[in-house]
Amino acid sequence: MTTEIMSIFALLAVTVGLFIWDRIRMDIVALMVALTLALSGLITPAEVFSGFGAPVVVMIAGLFIVGEGLFRTGIAASAGQWLLRVGGDSEVRLLLFLIPVIALLSAFMSSTGAVALLIPVVLGISRKSGMSPSKLLMPLAFASLVGGMLTLIGTPPNIVVSTQMQKAGFEPFGFFDFTPVGLVILIVTIIYLVVVGRRLLPNRDIRNPDHPHPHFHEFAERYGIDDQLHLLSVEEGSALIGQTVSSAGLRTHFEVTVFAIKRKGRLTSMLLPVTITTGIQKNDVLMVFATAENIAQLNAEYNTKSRKIPKGTIARMHSEFGVTEVMLRRSSSLMDKTIKEGRFREKFGLSVIGLRRDDAPLITDFDGTPLKFADSLLLIGGWQFIEQLTEKRDFVVVETPAEMVEAPSHGSRAPHAILIMLMMLVTMSTGLLPSLTAVIAAALAMVIAGCVTMEEAYKSLNGPSLILIACMLPLAIAMEKTGAATLIVDQLINSFGGSGPMALGAALFIFTSVFSQFMSNTATTVLVAPIALTAAQSMGLNPEPYMMMVALAASTAFATPIASPVNTLILTPGKYTFMDFVKVGVPLQLLAMLISLLLIPLVFPFS
Repeated sequence: MTTEIMSIFALLAVTVGLFIWDRIRMDIVALMVALTLALSGLITPAEVFSGFGAPVVVMIAGLFIVGEGLFRTGIAASAGQWLLRVGGDSEVRLLLFLIPVIALLSAFMSSTGAVALLIPVVLGISRKSGMSPSKLLMPLAFASLVGGMLTLIGTPPNIVVSTQMQKAGFEPFGFFDFTPVGLVILIVTIIYLVVVGRRLLPNRDIRNPDHPHPHFHEFAERYGIDDQLHLLSVEEGSALIGQTVSSAGLRTHFEVTVFAIKRKGRLTSMLLPVTITTGIQKNDVLMVFATAENIAQLNAEYNTKSRKIPKGTIARMHSEFGVTEVMLRRSSSLMDKTIKEGRFREKFGLSVIGLRRDDAPLITDFDGTPLKFADSLLLIGGWQFIEQLTEKRDFVVVETPAEMVEAPSHGSRAPHAILIMLMMLVTMSTGLLPSLTAVIAAALAMVIAGCVTMEEAYKSLNGPSLILIACMLPLAIAMEKTGAATLIVDQLINSFGGSGPMALGAALFIFTSVFSQFMSNTATTVLVAPIALTAAQSMGLNPEPYMMMVALAASTAFATPIASPVNTLILTPGKYTFMDFVKVGVPLQLLAMLISLLLIPLVFPFS
């Protein structure tokens, strides 16, 4: 063993140790690795910093921008709402829907691309359901890796082993040759993550410290109005038909505040000036704020039917309007006036649905209560009117809602974002364009189409993730260049090659899987595949099962955050530590190995 090889093994051991210690940020550890390689002279300075221009790093940066475009146009939020509707707020049901969706997507496109596109969707689900992102993001990443096992194009290692077979004069693997074993691994993965894995995942704080804003339901609980939001259906023959909200006198006579109309599936804010004169039509659904008693009186007189507003409807309305909390200034023109006298709708485009005084909500009739200095009001209305409150001298804005931060800033560009994403997926899955070219073209198209601004694009780049990947890639180069990787593989074959077909298969799987935790799975496959092929031929065995072992093992990159770009992508938003991946990932690796050893010989016999 040369001095260079011993140095690489020492550096690898220290790096893994620092990751496990978890006292130094992973991106800083990665920078330390790159600097050590540069000072050691084991590889050239150009090779040390080549990671920053590596296709995988550039592609991930582009995918961050594409994902930001989906977030800014509201596509991610809509997808999250669909998953919430079908999965509810149950962690188990969400995982049962989320894992197959990401796995199927990853079977036909880059797993890195699939995860990058769905991260904003999962974060949106977490915000709306109150579930920690750490409970969903790791299953998302692992499902994408398993999805790569389903087809020939699911992940580069599959293509590498198939090409190697063809070069050696054997029949290459077909498109669905990976599916039988990969599908069983996927089913077991779903069961494991739902039954066991989710219990091992951390439950970290979901509140973003940069945006510690409360959500709508938190405001409603604070003001004691969470049971006073209703949907009011205007039935045929109702006296409300043809009237406006003002002429109907709903607030004056029944103390019922209409803040939106749901018509033909779209929400139109009735708090906007133009809606004051809008006539109420048959089959309209009014979104109102009122007590149950007042609603009952209105139903009896106007032939309407009411029900509580479901969570899904509240989630959809956030793209149009929301709530905010303000406090009266001492110099406010509203001092000593009642809410009715304050004419909030006419002056501010907003309605009052809550009042707090002396740190306690006034749940009884507060419309006729004179306002005092330091009273807190909960206002509801269009986002543009809420944004204008900072310019008003009557109020101090106490807290803006999380929904205001999450509301799509470029919602009108949603069709463009969908088209760009679909074109990217088609060109990547069909091979019409190289994956890197397709992603960069999609990122640029997002900016040109107005789905995301350049400032938003730059902010979307996850620096720690990009630095971690870029600085760890040179370690793989050093292992190959010094011969450290080849030495390990040769020792493995010499030790297990004579112990029978199954022992050799297990040794290849273990080595490939372990090695893939610290270097690119593609690089690992390029290194191991020729040796596996040679070993099988020298023993007079069919190379197909061994090449399949290598390909599937390369995709079991579950145990470290640097094992795969998809793991690195979820590291920051999930607030994971190195040991989080070890606890959840190692059992899944063992399950995948057991399934592969049992099933691959049945599909591809050793002899």
